[in-house]
Amino acid sequence: MIPEGYTVLEKVPRLDTYVQLCTEVGWEKVMNFSAAEHSLRHSLFGVMVMNEDEVVGMGRIVGDGAIYFYIQDVVVVPEHQNKGLGKVIMESITGYLREHAPEKAFVGLFASQGKEGFYQQFGLNRHEGMTGMFGVVHGGEIW
Repeated sequence: MIPEGYTVLEKVPRLDTYVQLCTEVGWEKVMNFSAAEHSLRHSLFGVMVMNEDEVVGMGRIVGDGAIYFYIQDVVVVPEHQNKGLGKVIMESITGYLREHAPEKAFVGLFASQGKEGFYQQFGLNRHEGMTGMFGVVHGGEIW
């Protein structure tokens, strides 16, 4: 259920909105905004939460659209947190997945430390025998 005063748009944000939201939650030091426009264009799905004319939350899905689906950039700006908006974003994302992801599709995400329980309510869990791993490219090397 969408809290009063908010609306949901199933749409990928524009670059300026994306930069603003990422900056508002402190991600500007880890984001490559010069590559973000290309990334946004290749999203499979996007959702934004609006408060009047202002975008206050977002989330998106990236992947190949067949076997692999990754939930990315789930953001709610600090002054709008703890109102159920993250849940609204994830319900929109999982609705898309239920409709478009085939049987046995892999759905992944990296949760911020301490937020694992939030994502578990949407069926995202750690799995025995599997380790989530990632690297970040710096100077042409993966670290």
